[in-house]
Amino acid sequence: MNLSNSRGLIVLAAAILLINLTAAAQTTRPNFDRARTFDAQNYIIRVSFDRGAKKVFGDTTVQLTPLAAGFRTLELDAVGMKFESVKLESVGLALESQIDPPINQDLKYRTTSDKIVITLNRAYNPQEVISVRLKYSTIPEKGVYFVDELDEQGTKLDAQIWSQGEAEENRYWFPSFDFPSDKATTEEFITAEKGLTIIGNGVRLDDIQNKDGTVTAHYKMPVPHSTYLTSFVIGKYVRVEDKYGEIPLGFYVYPGKEAIAPIAFGKTKKMIQNYEELTGVKFPYNKYDQTIVRNFQFGGMENITATTHADTEVFMANFGFGQATVEDLVSHELAHSWFGDLVTCKNWSELWLNESFADFMEAASREKLYGHDSYIRKLRSDAEQAIADDAVSRHRHGLYNVLADPKDMGLFDITTYQKGGTVVHMLREQVGTEIFWKAINAYLNKHKLDNVTTPDLQKAMEEASGQNLKWFFDQWVYGAGLPQMRVTQAYNAATNRYTLTVSQTQKLDKITNGAFRLPMEIEFNVAGIKRTERIDITRRIQSFTFKANSRPSGLKIDPAEKIILKTVKISPIVK
Repeated sequence: MNLSNSRGLIVLAAAILLINLTAAAQTTRPNFDRARTFDAQNYIIRVSFDRGAKKVFGDTTVQLTPLAAGFRTLELDAVGMKFESVKLESVGLALESQIDPPINQDLKYRTTSDKIVITLNRAYNPQEVISVRLKYSTIPEKGVYFVDELDEQGTKLDAQIWSQGEAEENRYWFPSFDFPSDKATTEEFITAEKGLTIIGNGVRLDDIQNKDGTVTAHYKMPVPHSTYLTSFVIGKYVRVEDKYGEIPLGFYVYPGKEAIAPIAFGKTKKMIQNYEELTGVKFPYNKYDQTIVRNFQFGGMENITATTHADTEVFMANFGFGQATVEDLVSHELAHSWFGDLVTCKNWSELWLNESFADFMEAASREKLYGHDSYIRKLRSDAEQAIADDAVSRHRHGLYNVLADPKDMGLFDITTYQKGGTVVHMLREQVGTEIFWKAINAYLNKHKLDNVTTPDLQKAMEEASGQNLKWFFDQWVYGAGLPQMRVTQAYNAATNRYTLTVSQTQKLDKITNGAFRLPMEIEFNVAGIKRTERIDITRRIQSFTFKANSRPSGLKIDPAEKIILKTVKISPIVK
């Protein structure tokens, strides 16, 4: 054995060791779930505002049941709140519709930097429903945003107040269990000046005229949801109406800007129909509003039944180059009605189950509206962004995000969105389109109004397809990176053999597979006739040989882009 061969064996041995260590690391994953001691049943949220002081006056009733006997201490997420009173409002039995008369007993409490810790009057058990009412005021650092009348250029515009809950900002304006794993219904009583539009979650039950000239809008959201989806918007709006079947659609735009509504939102009802057909699950709610706001930090937010959009994004629909982007935004937020609102990630490391699917559904919407080529163009764009990001990112992670931090805006990154969308596409290709949507239907129905983790999705796909998909989820969901391939070609005219050697050249590290498994098709021409062959790449360096009576030409790797997240360099054929 010569020296160069010895060095090659050493490198190969090191690569195999690293691959094995990476696989072992992927099977040991941190637990990002949050412990719960109670199950919130309903939040009654009453809010009013001092615009000048940018202050919120809150009055929230939390109705809950203990998860174990001996429940005596109630902890709620609450940041920066000055409490006026904390009272035990009522107690009842979970199996009865009637509760006891109001108690209104003061409770002892203390506050920390991010919680209120309440000592109840006695120990409670899981058969009891407890209502605790908290009155407070706060000048919130986050969660509620007061938009002034003047913009950055000094132009006078209508002032707004709106909320933004994801990831964990609603704890800045109402006490709650502010984590996605607990779902509850909500009621909102939102007070503002007369003449302003107030948009909340669910059905608007009443407008209460107050003696001071303000109006209180009463909204009720009877479908349980995670707290980060609770929202409101206050401002001057015109409601442009549409309808999908019996579901009212409301597009809230600025007075004088009504013309943007059909341009930006006109395809909403067709998108709902398409998503119902794809998933086999009806739109889960009894209304769907979309509202534009100023100074929004995201493109859009899927607040339950009441999506908030950045006006700067939506107004791009006025320009030809921006219409596709706005359509993707509208379809993305709508898709969350199924993926994120109805079925919600259990913790923030699993955010991809919300966002990657919403990103993929942008492409699925295009496919239904415009055909497969448009679908592929969207995913190709996502793949290009993911490839570029992977090359420079200092915070690389799998779709299952072990770096997840709800305080860090980096939680909402290209990996979770664009890369995730391409991975969902590849999952669809792995199991087949019909089986994929069958599995999605089972997944949504089984877990509706509940929380999910990656194994829930994997199980649904495996049961529908009959495949063992552990390898797929290990490399594409729990692992990071992407395959980078160099393909060399050789043709031996004496033996009529055409050989391809595929080398995976991605950098080896603790979170990237040294050798991705890549079952794919290749295409080449022999004597003017196109041939398609299937190969299953499983090693870092692997050769495939085919019989060919003349020199092949026009090699294409994965021509249908079923494994769209990859780079490929093909060297010229060697005789």
